[in-house]
Amino acid sequence: MFKIDEYVVHMTGGICQIKDITSLAISGADKDRKYYLLVPLATNSSKVYVPVDNDTAMRRICSGDEAKSLIDSVATIEELNIDNDKLREAKYKEVIKSCDLRELVSVLKNLTSRRNIRLKEGKKTTATDDKYFKIAGENLCSELAFALGKEKDEVRRMIVDRITV
Repeated sequence: MFKIDEYVVHMTGGICQIKDITSLAISGADKDRKYYLLVPLATNSSKVYVPVDNDTAMRRICSGDEAKSLIDSVATIEELNIDNDKLREAKYKEVIKSCDLRELVSVLKNLTSRRNIRLKEGKKTTATDDKYFKIAGENLCSELAFALGKEKDEVRRMIVDRITV
């Protein structure tokens, strides 16, 4: 169980702080069911309620040592390789929802390769690729920066230097 004031990664809210453990005061809600009240760091005005018994919606933030280890291993992480556009986009969504840092690196490596190929062919990147590159990059760099106590741009440069294909 998580504690009040602890920071966690929520599958759609990103890094959040647990502000309270409470029940919902809305009609039809089970008054005995407890919820974490999360406030995303990116949008302090938002609130996310997650049932305490839902252990798939959020997880602990990686430690500084885990973040360093992941960054050091970026070059060895396999690139996601799915040829079918619809299946690839479904996998992107699945990875982003999972908040798995190694999988996010895999997606970023794939998107970087796809971007480089398209640019060499004189084509623009696709809107879908741009969208998932931004989301995956933000999710990865935000957590690693938080864990390491660094700025996101510094962490982004560290990742880009290691992804370069």
